[in-house]
Amino acid sequence: MTLLTAQEVASRLNAVPEWKIEEGMLTRTFVFMDFVAALIFVNRVAECAEKAAHHPDIDIRYNHVRLGLATHDAGGLTAKDFDFAVVADGLI
Repeated sequence: MTLLTAQEVASRLNAVPEWKIEEGMLTRTFVFMDFVAALIFVNRVAECAEKAAHHPDIDIRYNHVRLGLATHDAGGLTAKDFDFAVVADGLI
C-alpha cells in the first residue's frame, strides 16, 4: 500500500469532514447516548475491521469512542485509512 502525500491527505479529508489528523493518524471521536450504544458501535467496527483486514486503534471512554487509523505496515496514511473512515461513518 502506497503512502499518501500531504496534498492527497488534505484532499481526502474533504470527504470525511468529521475526521482530523492527529499525531500522524486519521482520528474521530464518536459520541453516543450511553456506554452500551458505544459498545455496539465498537462491535460493528470490529466486524468491519476484520473483513477489511484493517484494524483501527480504539479508545472507549463511557459514551465516547475514538478511532485512530493508520496503515502501520506502510508507515503512515494510505487510501485504506480513508476508506475505513467512510465505513465507520456509515455505522452510526
